[in-house]
Amino acid sequence: MAEPEQRERKPRPAPLLFEPSAATADPEHFFDLESIDDPAALLTRATELTLAFRAATDRAVEFQAIAAAQLADPRRFDRLTAADIAGRAHWTEDYTKKMIEFGRDLLRGSPS
Repeated sequence: MAEPEQRERKPRPAPLLFEPSAATADPEHFFDLESIDDPAALLTRATELTLAFRAATDRAVEFQAIAAAQLADPRRFDRLTAADIAGRAHWTEDYTKKMIEFGRDLLRGSPS
């Protein structure tokens, strides 16, 4: 009998904790990393934050693409052109066209 395929588990990103406004006003303060004296613990926490930011960036880009695809949908009476979307998102028009296609793929459930 064949064993079930095991998927490689990715580590879950660390939660991005809210930083109080007093702490964020200090440019040296960043998620309390400056208070960690142990280099091993600092590396661990900084790596967790890096992974969390990457995951957050990836998700945000997917939502940008979905929004771009929805805004450019020709079935919408108020659809926007790629140039209009590019202006709103601060993208080039070429990048916007790629993001619209990526968003359409995501909306269709196609793998990217």
